[in-house]
Amino acid sequence: MQSSNTIRTVRIFRYDPAKGGEGMFQSYQLSIDNPETTTILDVLLRIQKEQDPSIAFRFACRVNMCGSCGMVINGREGLACKTNVCDLPAGQDITLRPLNHFPVVKDLVVDMDPFFAKYEDALPFFEPLEKRTEPYVIKPDTPERVDIGMATDCIACGCCVSSCTMVDNHEGYCGPAALNRAFTLLADKRDGLFKARLTRALDSCYNCRTEFNCTEVCPKSISGTRAIKYIQRLALKNLGAVKPLPPHPAELAPPKPKPVEEKPHTCSCHGHQPERRAFLKSATGLVGAGVVLSLGTVLGVSAVGPTLGTQPTQWVDAGNEKDFPIGSITSVTLHYPRKQAFHMETKEVPVLVRRDSERDFVCFSSSCPHLGCAVSWDELSRRFKCACHGGAFDRDGNVIAGPPPSPLPRLPWKLEDGTLKVEVV
Repeated sequence: MQSSNTIRTVRIFRYDPAKGGEGMFQSYQLSIDNPETTTILDVLLRIQKEQDPSIAFRFACRVNMCGSCGMVINGREGLACKTNVCDLPAGQDITLRPLNHFPVVKDLVVDMDPFFAKYEDALPFFEPLEKRTEPYVIKPDTPERVDIGMATDCIACGCCVSSCTMVDNHEGYCGPAALNRAFTLLADKRDGLFKARLTRALDSCYNCRTEFNCTEVCPKSISGTRAIKYIQRLALKNLGAVKPLPPHPAELAPPKPKPVEEKPHTCSCHGHQPERRAFLKSATGLVGAGVVLSLGTVLGVSAVGPTLGTQPTQWVDAGNEKDFPIGSITSVTLHYPRKQAFHMETKEVPVLVRRDSERDFVCFSSSCPHLGCAVSWDELSRRFKCACHGGAFDRDGNVIAGPPPSPLPRLPWKLEDGTLKVEVV
């Protein structure tokens, strides 16, 4: 007989386009014996297999790499494959619904076409400034690469767009994901579409209200808000460089030899822009220098500077030492607050804990040194495995197979009053 503590109620949004209507939530009862190792994707797959095969949802990689399984989990955007049941409050219903601002295809499946249409509007493709026969080498410690950081890790899951309250209020707003992509290209000195890209991205930046929702929910810990502020700072540095663009990226193709009529310059004096945008652009030109002088240091260093300052380390509780049996390797997710520019976010870091004796622990980061994929311990083969690219590590974290360039990173740890603490950034 199953314990009542293992039974969870899962409420899933159901919508069938053949039936129409507004949709409804349907409840399922499921026994979950190990919430620490059971993901929301596992829950959905079990319900689909054991109770209701008609439930529709997307998934592919299962390891936080493809972004297919994005949905709203207990009111917060996230990936079903990354969210463990233990991350949600015990004793409460688990509520799953599709992403906000997207047309629903069926149940938890949404139509991503509007997302990628706006993504395209931000000119997400790379156009080199100059043609080269040899690769253009950018060292990892160069300012532009440090500035971009991990922003290129975006997997286009749509969580940031779903969390943004401005998406439905401004039709032309391309959203945090597209602006983050624009930021990574604008920060690249090889970019040949700097002025065009800046103009198109800046129009959307005016619609951001700096709510940090996108930063809070990103499964890759990317700050869309930071990207937007970076673009706005670039606009101040490049006053006069922002020029009007054709309405669609396809029109950026090289012009034909015949004369082309010059398009009217888009500025407040022509009166054909929305009032707020005209005011903002003219105000930028008038007080830009003052803003740079008075606020440039604060915004540049504290909010959108290359490194955002040095993050201090902190000790985070991993659990009671009794939770880690001697001879075992246990996966645990650390939750702790961290300052991101002017915003406090909740950081989630999965850690692998190996306990060798009474007071001998080894704590590994579960992020693969290759491309940051999730690493887990496989008891059958007695090795750590990265399911994405075939990486494998022995019990000490040393590379024994696949492309990882270095061993699993080890994290400092200590015991305090029977609690295992791990040092993280």
